[in-house]
Amino acid sequence: MRSKHGLTRSYLRCREPHASAPSSFLPCLFLLACLGMTGCAGISGAGKPGPSSAPTINSFTANLTTITSGTNVTLSWSTAGASTISISPGNFTSTSASGSRSVSPTSTTTYTLTAKNSLGSSTFKLTITVNPAGSKPTINSFTASPTGINSGSSSTLNWSTSGATTISITPGTFTSSSATGSTSVSPTSTTTYTLTATNSSGSNTSTVTVTVNVSASKPTINSFTASPTSINSGSSSTLNWSTSGATTISITPGTFTSGSATGSTSVSPTATTTYTLTATNASGSSSSTAKVTVSSGSSSGPLSIITTTCPAGTQGSSYAGCTISATGGTPPYTFSVSTDTNFPPLPEGMSLDPSTGAITSSLIGGQGTYGPELVVTDSASATATQQISFSISGNNAFLSNIFPANSIFHHRVDAASTSLPVDNSPAAAIYSGYLSATVRPFFGNDGPFPNGIPAIQVPANQPDVTVSTTVYQSYFSSGPIPSYAPPEGTANSTGDRHVLVYLEPGATTKPALYEMWQGIYEGGSWTDSSNAFWPDVTSNALTPQGNGTSDAAGLPVAPLLANADEVIGTGTSSAPNGTIQHPIRFTLNHMLNYWVWPATETAGVGSCSSGGSAIPTMSLISQSSPPTSCTMTGPAGEIYRLKAGVATPSCVSSSPQAAILITAFRNYGIILADNGMSGGLIGTPDARWNDTDLACITSLTLADFEPVNVSSLMVSNDSGATAH
Repeated sequence: MRSKHGLTRSYLRCREPHASAPSSFLPCLFLLACLGMTGCAGISGAGKPGPSSAPTINSFTANLTTITSGTNVTLSWSTAGASTISISPGNFTSTSASGSRSVSPTSTTTYTLTAKNSLGSSTFKLTITVNPAGSKPTINSFTASPTGINSGSSSTLNWSTSGATTISITPGTFTSSSATGSTSVSPTSTTTYTLTATNSSGSNTSTVTVTVNVSASKPTINSFTASPTSINSGSSSTLNWSTSGATTISITPGTFTSGSATGSTSVSPTATTTYTLTATNASGSSSSTAKVTVSSGSSSGPLSIITTTCPAGTQGSSYAGCTISATGGTPPYTFSVSTDTNFPPLPEGMSLDPSTGAITSSLIGGQGTYGPELVVTDSASATATQQISFSISGNNAFLSNIFPANSIFHHRVDAASTSLPVDNSPAAAIYSGYLSATVRPFFGNDGPFPNGIPAIQVPANQPDVTVSTTVYQSYFSSGPIPSYAPPEGTANSTGDRHVLVYLEPGATTKPALYEMWQGIYEGGSWTDSSNAFWPDVTSNALTPQGNGTSDAAGLPVAPLLANADEVIGTGTSSAPNGTIQHPIRFTLNHMLNYWVWPATETAGVGSCSSGGSAIPTMSLISQSSPPTSCTMTGPAGEIYRLKAGVATPSCVSSSPQAAILITAFRNYGIILADNGMSGGLIGTPDARWNDTDLACITSLTLADFEPVNVSSLMVSNDSGATAH
């Protein structure tokens, strides 16, 4: 996912590890706080400081980040280990570890919080954007839902404003300081409500009318159902009702009555019975029926799914098939996949026959290990569940063919064979607070969701479908994105949902790469939040500088992923013989707010200067003519190689997959591509990954890597081609 233009033309996006797995979503909560630009957690690195460490800034936030001149803003801070804190501009100091202070900037101001103790200091910056006085607030919307009600019912008024310090709604005395919100009203006659949005420069108004139907009418029965609809003799069913305008309800046969508009009651008929609900008020009554079927036979035991395993499969191939079987309960059965978002759906491209329980696929799109929950429902509406694992091997050999052999994405960077020097730019090194972080794989098979970013290859004649981009930049409005293309974390993910599609070359067409961020299949078409497109991956063309992609660094995602096909080669999962010939994308908690070639954009923090003059943030900086100073380090696109003097971990003797990855760290390095957990190494999901084997790379920390100066290879900022 990529950073976009907010207060400072960027924000920090929550990225890997993929957000679909609850255990790996926690680091993203920190990043999401940055979306509103009201301050972010400190960047002093992982772990709490010990008694002998410099102070840590936990947070520095503002209750408002965009104001009209003259408005008060409350700055709040939380630190650990500080003896004093100060806020500038101004001369405010305090010895409190946490607290707040009110400021009234008259122009856009960046406030710096400095926390100090005897061992050092930490700083964090927060910008308050000030709009000039004289700008009245804007009312974006003011609506009622519903706009028509019956007397005694309610409607919800919803508003959205910009630049307002207070809002009020009349008639009535409702006021609020929230720019957006809602409130419930219950008028007894048709009423026009007026929203007034006010700031120091004046006010604007908007109106909405709620129509009230006061004419007398019979009650309405919204629903009357039985659950289950079929029972065995001696069992019970629950009758549920929902009505509007009723003063009493009654159910026959029987003598049940109630004054509740909605409710339920249990019945135990000994024979099939049709129940009648009668809803009554002063204007008359309405009725509805629900039938409970009673079987005199007994069930054959508790309902359960007896299938516990299904065959493995391979992406891009047909599936051998699997049939879910059940026993007990009251046949016939209906089969389904649970919609509980704690479980993934079936692997993309697979389908379940609800009447037979057969799972089939003519072409599997997904890859990795999936653990969906299967559900069986019998004719008495009883249910049973069973989680079943589907192991799908990837089919990603095509990734190694993306971009030419002379691309920076395929160039070795080890000092022994290239003589490329260490990048000594003040911007280049990994931030010191992150150096203790271990390198860890954000791919593998820790389930129940597939772990990693998937990619799929489609034929040259794959039909194009409509793609609608809802938030940021769009390079294509249609593309060869099949329904079975796997999103990162599956469709049940609330995270990045990258969708990567490689289009094979045709007789008259070039191979192309389509990448989407937050892709959602809409039953024929797709939507995404941003996308990127490389129309000819036999060329070295990069995306335009500053335009961004679906990746925070403006890099392509697909060719920089570690994938099992290149590691396994012609060998096996337990005896791989492959090689990785590209840098592997990785993440840091925060990148620097600049990029170096071959990146084309960033989403970061901090600033750099050259000769005392500030370099505009969100811009390209040079490795050959670097800045003279920076407040943060680690620019997007920087390549880091494993230092020659770092010993190979002893665990590689029993970890052949990790051994190949570590060799790639030395020869091709890792490339900083996004914000996420520090040291997060990104690859494809694949059932062939061995998690125990991969754990060997956690023996390395980011301190074992050094930045590489690749400026001598660069031909052009806009090309990935290397000079030699």
